[in-house]
Parts: sequence; C-alpha cells; structure tokens
Amino acid sequence: MAKENPQSSKKDDKENTQLSLKEEKAKNAAKETAKSAPKKAKENVQASKKKEPGKIRKWFRDLKIEFKKVVWPTKKTVVNNTSVVVGVIVLSAAVVGALDEGFLALFRAIYRY
Repeated sequence: MAKENPQSSKKDDKENTQLSLKEEKAKNAAKETAKSAPKKAKENVQASKKKEPGKIRKWFRDLKIEFKKVVWPTKKTVVNNTSVVVGVIVLSAAVVGALDEGFLALFRAIYRY
C-alpha cells in the first residue's frame, strides 16, 4: 500500500474549505439579490417616470452621431437594386397572371361554360 502524502491531504482540505466558503458567499449574495429585487424594480420604475430636461435633446444628438456612422449606398447602387426589385415584381406578376389564365382555361374546359 502506498502512503498518503500529508502535504497533499492538507492542500485538499484547504481547497475544500475555500470552495465551501465561496459557495456560502454565493448563496448569501443570491438571497440578498432576491430580497432587494422588488425594491430595485420599484426604484427603476420611479426613476423612469421622472423626466430629464435634456433627455430628448440628448437622444437626437445621439441619433445624429449614429447616422454619421451609417455607410450610405451610392446613387448607382440604389438605382441598380431598385431596378432588380421592380424587375422581379413584374416577372412574378406575369407568372402569376399566366397561371391564373391557364387554370381559368382548364376549369372552363372541364366545366364547359
């Protein structure tokens, strides 16, 4: 039988103690959070109801900054994409119209009216 190293068992005990302390702290923190959650929710609602005088101005300022970050397409790209979309719409309308006329002719032939 191999003898256990006394130093390794001390290390294991120390690690287990540290883990259990961490677990206890985590449980206590979770309990505190659960207790204070309704209070914080109420405070957040009250704070959001308060009107800040420069809030709208700040929103528009931030909006302007974000619009400057946008990479706007060139006129050529817009015209190209628009023509592709219109072309697909016209082609789809023609296909649907042809199917409609085909089914109408089929039903007229079947029911002879």
